[in-house]
Amino acid sequence: MVGVLAYIALIILLRVSGKRTLTKMNAFDLVVTFALGSTLATILLSKDVTLIEGITAFIVLISLQYALSYCSVRSKKFRSMIKSQPTLLFYHGETLERAMKEQRISPDEISAAIRAHGIAHLQDVEAVILETDGSFSVISKTEKLADTICPNVPNYPPR
Repeated sequence: MVGVLAYIALIILLRVSGKRTLTKMNAFDLVVTFALGSTLATILLSKDVTLIEGITAFIVLISLQYALSYCSVRSKKFRSMIKSQPTLLFYHGETLERAMKEQRISPDEISAAIRAHGIAHLQDVEAVILETDGSFSVISKTEKLADTICPNVPNYPPR
C-alpha cells in the first residue's frame, strides 16, 4: 500500500512541477531523474523509510530541480555555470580533432551518430554537434545550417 501511495504522490508532484522536471537537458536533470527513481525504489523496498519521509524526499528533489531551472532561465551567468555549451565535432567533411578530444568522442562515435540519423555517406553530412544532453545532432547537407539552428555552438562556423 505504501508503494502505491508513493507512486501516486510522485505522479502528482511531477504533474504539478511541470514537464521540465524530467527533461534530459543537462547533467543535473539526469541526476534528479535517477534520484527520484532511487527514492521510489527505497520507499518500495525499505521498511525503515516511511511514506512521509519518501514524499518529503520527492518534494526536496523536485524543489531543487525547480529552483535550479528557474535560476538558469533568469540568469545568464548562473546558466553558464551549470550548463555546458553544444560542441561542433564535424564540419564540411572534416572532424574537429581538438573538440573531439576535449569531449572524449571518437571518430567511430561520430560515424555511429551519422548512421543512426539515417545518413549513409559522410559526404552528405554538413555538421555533427554534441548537444548539452550528450546526444548528437546530425545536419545533412540538404539542410541549411544557419545561425538559427546553431546559435549557441561555439566556433560555428569554424574559421
